[in-house]
Amino acid sequence: MKTGYDVAVVGAGIVGLAAALAAARRGLSVVVIDRDAQANGASIRNFGFVTVTGQPRGAIWERAVRSRDVWDEVVGEAGIAVVQRGLWMSVRRPESLAVLEAFLETEMGEGCRLLTPQAARERAPTVVGDQTVGVLWSPHERRVDSRTAIPKLADWLAARFGVVFMRQTAVHAVEPPRIITARGVVEAEAVVVCPGDDLVSLYPEYLADTGLERCKLQMVRLASPGFVLPAPVMSDLGLVRYGGYADLPQAAALRARLEAEQGEALANGVHLIAVQDADGALVVGDSHHDADTPDPFASEAVERLILDEWRAATGQAAPPVVDRWVGTYAKGATGSLIAAPHPRVRLAVVTAGNGASTAFAFAEEAIADLFEETARS
Repeated sequence: MKTGYDVAVVGAGIVGLAAALAAARRGLSVVVIDRDAQANGASIRNFGFVTVTGQPRGAIWERAVRSRDVWDEVVGEAGIAVVQRGLWMSVRRPESLAVLEAFLETEMGEGCRLLTPQAARERAPTVVGDQTVGVLWSPHERRVDSRTAIPKLADWLAARFGVVFMRQTAVHAVEPPRIITARGVVEAEAVVVCPGDDLVSLYPEYLADTGLERCKLQMVRLASPGFVLPAPVMSDLGLVRYGGYADLPQAAALRARLEAEQGEALANGVHLIAVQDADGALVVGDSHHDADTPDPFASEAVERLILDEWRAATGQAAPPVVDRWVGTYAKGATGSLIAAPHPRVRLAVVTAGNGASTAFAFAEEAIADLFEETARS
């Protein structure tokens, strides 16, 4: 294995893989260094839901649109299956309808439609509950199975662009052009550090000043319900969590009603996303709890809140639980961080739990920023 590269990427999660792709598409030689033998963090402990609709208006929404397009470019070559398309946002309060109507008036609502309960039942009778007052249908989303998509993406980067992967390799220090690893020194002209929610291993003195913390989420896999979802399903609670809706003035009345009716769910950061695997199984979540070191334990009470929201949104009882897990991700006030602790180094962290949705565009920005700075220096 050679030791000299144009770019070294530290971290093989979705942000690291996206950075490797952005660099490789510039014709640069790339090595990706990761401490684990395989993908094991937030990049596979999620829904694989590439969400455009509802992302915060402006730069993050634009990143989501671009990243969705990059997913469309790579899935065929990489052999990644798109197992679902679109979004089914089912709501059961008039205040929620007001938010959706306002959303459709923005540029973000282009291509989306608001379905009446009758139209929704004609399209998907199995997931329209008695309380449903409307459904937002969006065609913009994609859903992949992260457990297989992330490894396939890495394999494709190696085969298509010659990206080299150094697995089970801890990085002790970054001193461009030297990267000090547990397996020796690797040399690279530029480095992108993608630490995920590891805020202490590299540049801890810098990350300590950014205000980042870690967020724990809780998810379950359910047995097949015996029917096919029309698309990934969300509900009223998502309208006060996703900035594309929550930042609209009409969301204030909805939040007030939800605080009165579902205060415990809001206190635990619960909102509904339900996606479906190719075998019919459902992945349902999630919750959000912030801490410097989140505990690794799944709460039955929180799980009940999540499954109660599934039942309320769809009118269907939850199938048996097959798997349970928790995940963690870095969380910050701005949604992302691109920082330059060294002229030839960029720290790149998605800090809003939307890596699958925004990482490709985010990484393109980080690589562009790095090489503009490198050219100047």
